[in-house]
Amino acid sequence: MKTCELFQKKTVLSYEVFPPKRTDAVETVYSTVAALKDFSPDFISVTYGAGGGKATCDATLSIASFIKNIYGIESVAHLPCIGLTREEAENQLQRFQEAGIENILALRGDMPEGGTPAGDFAHANDLISFIRERYDFNLIAACYPEGHNESENILDDIRYLKVKTDAGATQLISQLFFDNDYFYRFLERCRLANINVPIEAGIMPVANKKQIERMVTLCGVTLPKKFSSMMSRYENNPEAMRDAGIAYAVDQIVDLIAQGVDGIHLYTMNNPYIARRIYEAVHRLL
Repeated sequence: MKTCELFQKKTVLSYEVFPPKRTDAVETVYSTVAALKDFSPDFISVTYGAGGGKATCDATLSIASFIKNIYGIESVAHLPCIGLTREEAENQLQRFQEAGIENILALRGDMPEGGTPAGDFAHANDLISFIRERYDFNLIAACYPEGHNESENILDDIRYLKVKTDAGATQLISQLFFDNDYFYRFLERCRLANINVPIEAGIMPVANKKQIERMVTLCGVTLPKKFSSMMSRYENNPEAMRDAGIAYAVDQIVDLIAQGVDGIHLYTMNNPYIARRIYEAVHRLL
């Protein structure tokens, strides 16, 4: 099933998992998937991991296929295009298709240090157009409520997002954010720009201070005063920080659902305990 069809019926709840580090067996993530299946996932997305290459694709394919073909849950396979050739893209897409995967999150991917690697796709919309011309996958794209950190401003970012939907993206998943007002303003701008596809709100429960510091560095998200106060108060108490992070995420989700959001995409960090706590708190609202 194409996940874009789910939004016609309900508020969608989905989860993200990622392949383990290369030093660990790919099977280590299956226990996370086994737990998530009990939390009513409409779909589960699988990231591509760092480094790229065949081993990375193999791990994403293996996990996404397991989710779809063993548990019968729709899976979304991430596919970044940075450094990817057309031949490599064709090969990976054919393998996804053969595994029965119908949904792909098409991304540019993080720019490596030292410049842009050789490849045939400069931007995510190039990959989206390439896939749309050749395959029948449901294509999902990323969006950024506070703007991509490489964009000049939010309006430029919205214009580029329109290019991605015009190229064939039928669904969007947002980067994490900690202030819902940014997301609501982003939605208004999208609708004014005639971007009318479903937009899921990406929520990341914060388990520790180091995690959020890394996210701020990578993504440039804004930390509201309430959130910063929470981190300062509990940074030396791991359990309290985890519980406070769960409570903060639940508050965000309750507000988003009340405002009629299309869906919630939970960045689980492969932590089923946190996913369960959040699911138990919000599932009756969906």
